[in-house]
Amino acid sequence: MKKFLYFSAPWCGPCEQLSPVMDELHAEGMTVQKIDVDSNPEIVQSFNIRNVPTVILQVDNVEKGRKIGLASKSMYIDLYNQG
Repeated sequence: MKKFLYFSAPWCGPCEQLSPVMDELHAEGMTVQKIDVDSNPEIVQSFNIRNVPTVILQVDNVEKGRKIGLASKSMYIDLYNQG
């Protein structure tokens, strides 16, 4: 199964900009799991998250791609389709 892990924080400006894009991708049928870095320190550490926003593409629970920072919706669609 393919899914995006979307690491964000409520105090992060770029995360606020990316959130509606992730909502759109979810509405278009992609699985998106939003993870608040402040509330989930163990998960953040296990994925070695150093910056937010970070989006990880997982396929069958294996990381297939990672994008750090804000990017265009089309970049996330391309990442998803490559995985």
